[in-house]
Amino acid sequence: MEFPLVRMRRFRKNETLRRMLRETCLQPSDLIFPIIVTNGTKVKNPVPSMPGVYQYSVDEALKVLEHVNKLSIPAIILFGIPDYKDDIGSSAKDKNEAVQKACRAIKDKYPGLIIITDVCLCEYTNHGHCGLVDNEEVLNDATLEELCEISLSHVEAGADMVAPSNMMDGYVSEIRKGLDEKGYIDTPIMAYSAKFSSAFYGPFREAAQSSPTFGDRQSYQMDPSNKREAVREVELDIREGADIVMVKPALNYLDIIYSVKEKFSHPIAAYSVSGEYAMIKAAAEKGWIDEKEVTLQTLRGIKRAGAEMIITYSAIDVASWIEQGYY
Repeated sequence: MEFPLVRMRRFRKNETLRRMLRETCLQPSDLIFPIIVTNGTKVKNPVPSMPGVYQYSVDEALKVLEHVNKLSIPAIILFGIPDYKDDIGSSAKDKNEAVQKACRAIKDKYPGLIIITDVCLCEYTNHGHCGLVDNEEVLNDATLEELCEISLSHVEAGADMVAPSNMMDGYVSEIRKGLDEKGYIDTPIMAYSAKFSSAFYGPFREAAQSSPTFGDRQSYQMDPSNKREAVREVELDIREGADIVMVKPALNYLDIIYSVKEKFSHPIAAYSVSGEYAMIKAAAEKGWIDEKEVTLQTLRGIKRAGAEMIITYSAIDVASWIEQGYY
């Protein structure tokens, strides 16, 4: 049938009908809130390029997570800024460092909140790379044992899930083996499977103080032009034991999310990264866009492409808007 029998605008005539027929709806359960923790007490350092984002000491982080918990956001992902850095990133597995202290404190105060921890070396090394380095070459195989030990230190501190973000070959199987050998057979791995070498990470590198001191990360993070390679990376991580696969960044890689969803049955997480967040914030501050509507449309697009989980710095705002009836 065609016009005039078919009139698609009938479905759009009022808000109630539009909501009834909405195909993609956001819920707080879709969201993961990223939070950066550091040492000390009463620390709340603003990140200039990410309005509303801070580096928190653990005591201050607990205050923020009270809102996360009340808004029914089910999970957080922790990033850490250590007291010290060295060439092997030994502070990453230090039980007295910020991430490990945060895991213990959060699990004690909010036992139902899922704690995911980022597993990498870039924030903890004095060279800022995601692996061990020899003569300015990032070493793949030598890094794997370190990643396994970091993961174990997080899980022993109370992390419910580990999210290795380093893009070393074989990292998932090594971490899975290490967790299983220590009895953590039920701890999931959220693998940064298709992590692209992206200019959208700039604000986060300021926030996490993790910019490399030499070279770049293109020898291990993916070429933004490559789709087939991304699908292959995902497949390899699944074979190695990844429970959840991630695409990062999200907005410019919706086709990757869709392709992964079409090919595999694994849950997909998408990371709406710092640059995506900062662009919306900057344009909103100029009065050029409606922050709420643009943020919601962006996240709906990510979910519509196939992501079940969305890591977003806007999680608290979005959950609040949903509570007010915007979804």
